[in-house]
Amino acid sequence: MLASLIAAVFVVLWSTGFVVARAITPYADPNLFLLARFGGTALVFTLAALGARATWPRGRDLGKHLAAGALLQGVYLGAGYWAVAQGLSAGVMALLGALQPLATAAVAAPLFGERLSRRGWSGMALGLAGVVLVLAPKLAAATPPTHGNAPAWLVVLVSIVAVAAITAGTLFQKTSLARTDIRSASAVQNIGAASVAGMLALALGEHRWIASATLWVSLAWGVVMLSGISVTLLVWMVRRGDAARATALMFLAPPLAALEGYLGFGETLLPVQIAGFAVALVGVVLARS
Repeated sequence: MLASLIAAVFVVLWSTGFVVARAITPYADPNLFLLARFGGTALVFTLAALGARATWPRGRDLGKHLAAGALLQGVYLGAGYWAVAQGLSAGVMALLGALQPLATAAVAAPLFGERLSRRGWSGMALGLAGVVLVLAPKLAAATPPTHGNAPAWLVVLVSIVAVAAITAGTLFQKTSLARTDIRSASAVQNIGAASVAGMLALALGEHRWIASATLWVSLAWGVVMLSGISVTLLVWMVRRGDAARATALMFLAPPLAALEGYLGFGETLLPVQIAGFAVALVGVVLARS
């Protein structure tokens, strides 16, 4: 019951990242927003760790935590936001993100001895198929990235790097890092993510920050719900179980984001997308069984 509840909370919160990314677009440059988000979450967890007198990572483990956070959030979101800003369809980026559970399952097998059954791999395939159905209308309307300054091949390459980064950052959580108190670990890892966002903001000359209620609410949600609770739940699930089964939940993020877009922004929700939601849900159930 507890594991199911945690899984449900995680996937619902994770899916809102798509909504937040859309909501802040008129008000802030992406990496500047991410810098504030990761920095705020790092502060929250630092206070929590100090209050609990938690142990802190030191030496090589400190560097590993910084690298894990940089990959799991900083590179993944920074590179993904940049690719979309260069003209890559958000639907294509979401589809590439849906490859992450498959990549995690493939890499976790030789590294940690995690092996999915035939049913598990069937569930992964169904999960990906469900995501494709949900994103089909957006994919059909997608065009190659043309309005950015970067060549199309570089945009696609960076988006693939983003998926590789979150895969590596997720698998990092199953190493010796799992012995660190999750509060201090989250503080350090968000500092690592903030460092990447800060460097990208400087490199890209980002400075736009138009204060508004929408921006502040989005920032609070990102600090507490996304980087605070959602990412921490992912790390907790990966620490305590198979990485592939934990990340399979991400197949449900695009379908939930489509539903949230329909409710919050008046976007269309077609029968094929509803069918995709059902297929992805069946896939996740099989992958986690």
